[in-house]
Amino acid sequence: MTASDQYLAEYLQWLTIEKGRSRATLEAYRRDLLRLIAWMDRHHLDVETVRERDLEQYCNALRRQKRAESSISRGVASIRGWFAYLLVEGYVELDPSVRLKGGRRGRTLPKPLGEEEVESLIDAIGRATPSDLRDRALLELLYGTGARVSEVVGIGLEDLDFDEELILLTGKGSKQRLVPMGTSLKAALRDYLAPGGRSAFPQARKDSRLFLNARGGVLSRQGIDLIIGKRALDVGIERSRISAHVFRHSCATHMLAHGADIRVVQELLGHVSISTTQIYTAVAVTSLKREYQNAHPRAHD
Repeated sequence: MTASDQYLAEYLQWLTIEKGRSRATLEAYRRDLLRLIAWMDRHHLDVETVRERDLEQYCNALRRQKRAESSISRGVASIRGWFAYLLVEGYVELDPSVRLKGGRRGRTLPKPLGEEEVESLIDAIGRATPSDLRDRALLELLYGTGARVSEVVGIGLEDLDFDEELILLTGKGSKQRLVPMGTSLKAALRDYLAPGGRSAFPQARKDSRLFLNARGGVLSRQGIDLIIGKRALDVGIERSRISAHVFRHSCATHMLAHGADIRVVQELLGHVSISTTQIYTAVAVTSLKREYQNAHPRAHD
């Protein structure tokens, strides 16, 4: 293991223990910094000898590879965080990343599914097998609550309140919030939790998590992604257009399009700042303008 690899391992451990960063964030930092370390190795550099001009050349190399500016910006943030840590710990005497700048991050509007697409996707799932019942409940929950995939993975049976029709979600920073259990979601969850559903998975009683995989273990983020891809393929929706996060986008956009108050959507999604939620307002307006242009007889010449 090189010194750079050792410093990276220590940095990631520090982010985990001291900063409580999520697994997804740590993995993104690890990928970004391993890419930098590999580049430094090829140019016979290390954290002690690399300079500002070298890091600028590295960023320019990423641009020549046609990487998205948002990806470059995230990489720059990872680099700056790492070198700030190395400076404080005394591993380097100078921080070469202080003035390093990433690409401009433009606002990318999410691409929600159409309401008819969501309906056809969920309605196409049968009720013949435990997996069918699970998948239907899973997609109903993703769309019905706008929950993050990490929040869905963590839902336990004790987090469901059928009497009050509420679900307890645990989000970023272990912050918890209650979200409503709509009629369709409630019915799908009851079907899944009835005999022949969740209980039919192997060793289902050994784990209290809501969603299980075929072996009876906890359904992972990757498992959810595979389910979504398979169900999308069944109804002819392109795999590149859909993910767990797209259900979250779709939930927010459709609610706003039907007149929901933006602060209600903010609370539902667990956004700290309403400015994060406002992006969905732009999506709803964009959809409205498109439909207007297509349908109104005097919208165009």
